[in-house]
Amino acid sequence: MILAPGDVFLGTPGHRESTRWAVGGIPEGGLIPGNSYWVLAECGLVGDLVGGTPQEMAHLAKVKYLGAIVGNDGIFLNIRQFILTVDFPSVDYKAPVFLVLGTSAEVGKTTAGTVVLRSLRRKGATRVIALKATGTSSLSEIAVYQDFGANQVFDCVDFGLPTTYPTGRSGIKEVFAGALDTCLSIPCDAVLVECGGDILGANVPVFLDCLKHRRLDTRVILAAADALGALGAKRILEEMGFTLTLITGPCTDTATLQARTQTLCGIPAVNMTRSGGQEVLF
Repeated sequence: MILAPGDVFLGTPGHRESTRWAVGGIPEGGLIPGNSYWVLAECGLVGDLVGGTPQEMAHLAKVKYLGAIVGNDGIFLNIRQFILTVDFPSVDYKAPVFLVLGTSAEVGKTTAGTVVLRSLRRKGATRVIALKATGTSSLSEIAVYQDFGANQVFDCVDFGLPTTYPTGRSGIKEVFAGALDTCLSIPCDAVLVECGGDILGANVPVFLDCLKHRRLDTRVILAAADALGALGAKRILEEMGFTLTLITGPCTDTATLQARTQTLCGIPAVNMTRSGGQEVLF
């Protein structure tokens, strides 16, 4: 992948239940042919390694950068030359949107997303579009949503970026607008959106602002590690113009935690790995 200097990767899980993270980014001045760098993410992002965890990461390895590929026109190829686009103005088929957010990484966002996807299928949805809107591209997450029945799955690579980090990056609003235009213009029964990371990182607030202007009735599922985190996220999301539909994640792992979360937040709390929460979502 060819990136601009300053593009920063802030970690992605290799699998849904892992905690395998690497932190790094593209060095100032860009990659230099002949120099060695690290594969920082399973999507193939290459750059300087800043830090990680002691746990094994299958993708993390030293590689030598040989150079960029030049097209027939003599210009370096870039993933931004191959982004998905729709005719403007795009048609919005008004499919309902289900949005999965988290208070941090590894709180069960993708798990919650697959439960929503299965529930939609059981209710008769024959065509569901999935979008991993923020974070770092992960082939394994795309495959998970495909395995659970999503007809098409998109992530930031489809719209010109291997990652939506760092926060405040230039042009990110246009990337999110393009992603929403694409997904909402496909005839389907529902659009399932997962935002990677936490609700304040990876430019999630920018994405939510874009979504708010397209869907005021979005069903919002929050995966939270604990009741206090869920309460804080609820208040932040309310300030952003969103109302929580359901809370799930480790804060619902036991009956006591589930009851405390629901009482504290005043929002239905459901452990989606045990019961789907269909009565709340639909």
